[in-house]
Amino acid sequence: MGDKESPKRPIVNNNKKKKKKRGGAKRKMTLEQTVAYKEVSEWVFLDQSNSACVDAFLDDFGVQCYRPKEKLIFEFHCHTTCSDGFLSPTKLVERAHQKGVKVLALTDHDTMSGVPEAMEAARRFGIKIIPGVEISTIFYSRGDSGAEEPVHILAYYSSCGPTKSGALEKLLGNIRDGRFLRAKNIVSKLNKLKLPVKWENVTKIAGKGVAPGRLHIARAMLEAGHVENLKQAFARYLYDGGPAYSTGSEPVAEETVKLIRETGGVAVLAHPWALKNPAAIIRRLKDVGLHGIEAYRSDGKLSAYCDLADAHDLLKLGGSDYHGRGGQQESDVGSTSVPVLNVHEFLKVARPIWCNAIQDILKNYIKDPSDSNLQHIIKFGKTKVSKTNSPFGSPSELINQCLSSWLSKEEKDNAEFETIKLELTQISVAQAELAISK
Repeated sequence: MGDKESPKRPIVNNNKKKKKKRGGAKRKMTLEQTVAYKEVSEWVFLDQSNSACVDAFLDDFGVQCYRPKEKLIFEFHCHTTCSDGFLSPTKLVERAHQKGVKVLALTDHDTMSGVPEAMEAARRFGIKIIPGVEISTIFYSRGDSGAEEPVHILAYYSSCGPTKSGALEKLLGNIRDGRFLRAKNIVSKLNKLKLPVKWENVTKIAGKGVAPGRLHIARAMLEAGHVENLKQAFARYLYDGGPAYSTGSEPVAEETVKLIRETGGVAVLAHPWALKNPAAIIRRLKDVGLHGIEAYRSDGKLSAYCDLADAHDLLKLGGSDYHGRGGQQESDVGSTSVPVLNVHEFLKVARPIWCNAIQDILKNYIKDPSDSNLQHIIKFGKTKVSKTNSPFGSPSELINQCLSSWLSKEEKDNAEFETIKLELTQISVAQAELAISK
């Protein structure tokens, strides 16, 4: 055969055990996991006729076991072009759908402006959106040092958004205004470091109306050829306390946790592993009402932070912190596996908070049935109301349309909601009579 080698035949080992195919075995769930999965899936698919549940089967010993019919992927932490992400809310939802995500919490930095668009896109794919926000704060150490440290706190709200929305928006607006000043200071420091970056380029990258963040500046540095990649921009110049770092007008962390609670939200500490003294921060924030911390990442469970959460009786969550920048170094949306038991505990804490918040928002409308209060109810809901059509031909229909994917029948049929429905009916009758008389 000349210089060509004869093909090698594979050596057959008849005694070798056959390798099992991945995913071939039935994944068993404990009874506790089965109950958690059922209750979580019922909430995920509240407004869908075919809810995910479990299959029962007998194992080799005749014991009844359970396995999920469908994997429930929750994404608790991600960003869009409304802050420093690379994808629009619509494109983010599309990618989440491709990755099998069933529930997506949109948590842009210091803004909830992308939630309505995400809600609209999510309807096409059957994804549930949790309106959220990642709030930039400052934590001040006690004692003589008075050291300060940036701390990010995730807030998760109901489908009607926050109560006292004006107070939250004022806080977020102040932070965004401070981000403009902070970004200008960073650009000024970079220029002094002989790394010229044009402010016009930073604002162009950020997009119209978006408060520039460090990631936008890092992209401007990359375009200017000052760094090889975004990671290098942060590692050399933009990290907390770095040569080009600057603070903005962030609120105090403890006061922010209190405000999240007061506005009907669930407060969770973001990426505690990035903090210098996480134990002290977690302890102080727990004292003012923190609900949980991130303890899971795409690379798995972080035992040290799970232990911290358990020590302070806090929820254990996690998310990808997806920005859509691409590359192998970024975790993809939906890549963080939070155990169903943890998601169940989260919903056990969150749902009563959200239910009370929705009641407060509806009661506020009853006190002042103005168009602005109506828009607040349906801002993140399923109903689009034109100025010519009254949504209150049937108040219960409005509630069902806006909240069918959020509240169970039992939650909507309690005495509090029955009273609200009656009062809404009275308002609709009065509005109809007024329209006829005109």
